[in-house]
Amino acid sequence: MSRMLTAGLALAIAAGSALATPALAEPDEAFFRQVVGQWSGPGEIVAGKYKGTKFVCDFAGSQHPKKLGMELDGSCRVGMFSQPMRAEVVRSGKGYTGAFQDGAKGKGLDIVSGNVDGDRIVVGLDRKQLKGAMIARLDGAGAMAITVSVRVASELVPVIGMNLKRTGGVRQSALVK
Repeated sequence: MSRMLTAGLALAIAAGSALATPALAEPDEAFFRQVVGQWSGPGEIVAGKYKGTKFVCDFAGSQHPKKLGMELDGSCRVGMFSQPMRAEVVRSGKGYTGAFQDGAKGKGLDIVSGNVDGDRIVVGLDRKQLKGAMIARLDGAGAMAITVSVRVASELVPVIGMNLKRTGGVRQSALVK
């Protein structure tokens, strides 16, 4: 799978990452809980060299066992080729830090900023010269739309779109406050 597709798909699984202040921890936690569970669905590269490439992803989301945040594990496939995908996003100080795959120091990406607003999250993404953003919007309990954009000059250009559906019930964490 191409590096751009791998990077873009890794961006797409960032749906649970955000930047927040301590007062916003509870709404952020509610968003993370809504993303917990099994997700599956199609996506497409909508710009660039691989425009028109279609893929299908399957993800399992869970709350982070020790900190406010979440973990996502799964894979995306194009035809018979499959690429494992992993992300971890955790509270760090007043914000969140995260890595997709092995982070920007490896072949992945870093989360550098973000904001949760109800059923929508917007995060800033970074990998060397690649700067971008990901928007994930929950549509009820059973659907999530994700758009990944990259900065070209001073404009954000959408490059990947995905529509995920919940494939199983919501798994709740064993931790209860």
